[in-house]
Amino acid sequence: MVNAAMASSGERSGEPGVIITHPNRGKPAAQATRVTVVLLLLVSTALILIITIGGWGTLEGGIPILLAWAIVYVLMAYFAARWSRGVLPMAAALALILLVFALVAAPSWFARNNPGFAQPSLNAGLLGVLTLLIIPVQILLIAFAMRGFQQGWNIELEQLDPRAERDALARPV
Repeated sequence: MVNAAMASSGERSGEPGVIITHPNRGKPAAQATRVTVVLLLLVSTALILIITIGGWGTLEGGIPILLAWAIVYVLMAYFAARWSRGVLPMAAALALILLVFALVAAPSWFARNNPGFAQPSLNAGLLGVLTLLIIPVQILLIAFAMRGFQQGWNIELEQLDPRAERDALARPV
């Protein structure tokens, strides 16, 4: 028997009378993890874009990389929202790389308050704080992405469609 949580994630298969369900997607923990991963990816994207736009004049060669990173994070958020489990390890790997970049870059924003440095359009101290804020966000993204990967979002079960069972029982032999 197909319960309401399974029916909402059920899909028709190529075979008549068979429904494919994803039982783990109906669990509250899996749904909360998915929402958290999507939010963390979007928050990371917002931080990247604020730092990129605020430091546009001083970032020089890093702008295309940061813009590409933001686009990739938005795409990953889209696929995570559609229950794509395969994007989670890639999100964790990119989060680890961004975490290292943020650890290295944050002190240089604070050093820009000294004389002789070009000043970005936003305060360099604020950009340093935002860069430091990326670090815990990426740690949380790694943790939740790996948690989501362990939850088995991709598990499928084939079940007979209850309507097909009734139709089969109603037919004369």
